[in-house]
Amino acid sequence: MRNKNRAKISYESEADVLTWEITDKPIDYAKEIGNVVVHFTENNIPVLIEILEASKFLAEARSLVKANGARIGRPCLER
Repeated sequence: MRNKNRAKISYESEADVLTWEITDKPIDYAKEIGNVVVHFTENNIPVLIEILEASKFLAEARSLVKANGARIGRPCLER
């Protein structure tokens, strides 16, 4: 059985936009907070998250995580 609610993440290098599709429900409206745009259903459920200037955002996130002593690496896919 296929999971219809499986999240999808994609990156558009030319636009430098990281997109996280949480669900395939219809989008009603969006809110922008800085370089993050969140698209919602009419019932206020997040559908899609876009990170503009993604390379800069991720570099800053990595820097913050490292400053707090955490490690960033490849996710462990096997347990």
